[in-house]
Amino acid sequence: MTTTAENTRTAAPAAIAAEHAQTPSAAVAAAATTAAATTATAATAPSPSPSTDKTGARTDEAAELIAGARDRIDALDDRIIGLIQERMAVSAVIQEARITSGGRRVNLSREMEVLGRYRQELGKPGTALAMTLLELCRGRI
Repeated sequence: MTTTAENTRTAAPAAIAAEHAQTPSAAVAAAATTAAATTATAATAPSPSPSTDKTGARTDEAAELIAGARDRIDALDDRIIGLIQERMAVSAVIQEARITSGGRRVNLSREMEVLGRYRQELGKPGTALAMTLLELCRGRI
């Protein structure tokens, strides 16, 4: 079975030759041959299954693996979001206690500890993640 690319490669020289041919009938015949080859290939080329189309995979087995892994990532994201919301609530309690006792809303030395921990565990992107997390939990400074 030939692929679309193979048919296009074999049909393209015929179209180029026809374009440079001396007689108009040769150009028309070559164009018709090119169009017929392209149409036949498009009709016989297998269409991607809905699962491979959605995942970008080229086989059903890979599509199943990707779909399962994405389900796992979605479940992890749900847990991460829940943990962040819990962290935000705990942070609000800490801020309230600090402010009520006459302290500042933000403890910068503690935030530096958090930034260092995330950077150590996750590298440079961990610092950006920690900054976002701190902003979610205490608001903008």
